[in-house]
Amino acid sequence: MITDPAFVQVALPNTFLFMLASVTGRWSSGLPSPSCSTAASAGRKLVQTVLLLPLMVAPVIAAIMVRWMFNDQFGIVNVVLEAIGLEGQPWMAQRWSAFGVILLTDIWLWTPWFTLLLLAGLQSLPREPFEAAAIDGTTSWRVFRHLTLPMLRPVIVVCVVIRSIDAFRTFDIVWTLTGGGPARSTELFSLYAYVDAFLKLDFGRGSAAAIIGGLIILVVGVVLYRLVDRAVRA
Repeated sequence: MITDPAFVQVALPNTFLFMLASVTGRWSSGLPSPSCSTAASAGRKLVQTVLLLPLMVAPVIAAIMVRWMFNDQFGIVNVVLEAIGLEGQPWMAQRWSAFGVILLTDIWLWTPWFTLLLLAGLQSLPREPFEAAAIDGTTSWRVFRHLTLPMLRPVIVVCVVIRSIDAFRTFDIVWTLTGGGPARSTELFSLYAYVDAFLKLDFGRGSAAAIIGGLIILVVGVVLYRLVDRAVRA
């Protein structure tokens, strides 16, 4: 296993890159959403419903939808690009464009999960510090930077830890969109173990991959847990 280039040079780097990029993207896009939904006085419930809408879509259904959107012959994305004078791209035939489509799908699906938890945390914050800041004439950015963000830190850290562990075991979106292709270049750890065990019928190798993955995520989970504990206590 540890001498297999497909495992060491492709599956593991892709998995950690996907985990880092997806969590960063979800956090970056999910953090402003609660503020927008609470700031909208008119139609607040409608705004919150729209923000949480992707949670109602099954990941496999979303992946099928996105795969057809980025189809190089019939996809709406290439149709729009050609309509504005740009050239359509074979999105799923190139490693990084396919990887980008996977990330885009994952971020779109799970950003509402971040939004939901952050919205709950935002609504539970005490109002007195914000009222004092408003009386002092503090700008919105300073309020967000020095009040909202520090008080939301425990919620943010827990969200990051949970989604990091979940991103490590992502399977359904990648399998539906690319199947690990082109040429296994977007293969994640979970796909590597699945291909060995159930397509190549090498159950010993698949079991070894699963055990190695379990050990890796155990170490990552312990490290993230300690970071959470240190951040919350700080």
